[in-house]
Amino acid sequence: MEIQMMFDFFRILEWRFLTIAPCDAAEPWQLGSQDAATPMMQGIIDLHHDIFFFLILILVFVSRMLVRALWHFHEQTNPIPQRIVHGTTIEILRTIFPSIILMFIAIPSFALLYSMDEVVVDPAITMKAIGHQWYR
Repeated sequence: MEIQMMFDFFRILEWRFLTIAPCDAAEPWQLGSQDAATPMMQGIIDLHHDIFFFLILILVFVSRMLVRALWHFHEQTNPIPQRIVHGTTIEILRTIFPSIILMFIAIPSFALLYSMDEVVVDPAITMKAIGHQWYR
């Protein structure tokens, strides 16, 4: 009788595990994160998407500049290279655009960072962690 109760318990436990556990499990070849459970995680995912957008823009721009430089400045089109390059405009743009992009990334990231520091008024669980140094 006791063995039958134990089998029933494990059968119910197995049923619960097989029906509830894979509800939001990662899938093979899944792109992206799982569904966010908290607004904080949703903010982190949104920030990741915003930063990835800027990453793609920078990648496309730098790749285009590299291909253009390799295409136009090779030995067949310009056998005697110039010693002075007059690129004041591109130097200014290379300095200003990254700072503007960093400002566009910094504003939402600081907002998210400060929202993480909010104090919960009535927490459901309070944990106290005590650490000891092994060398003292």
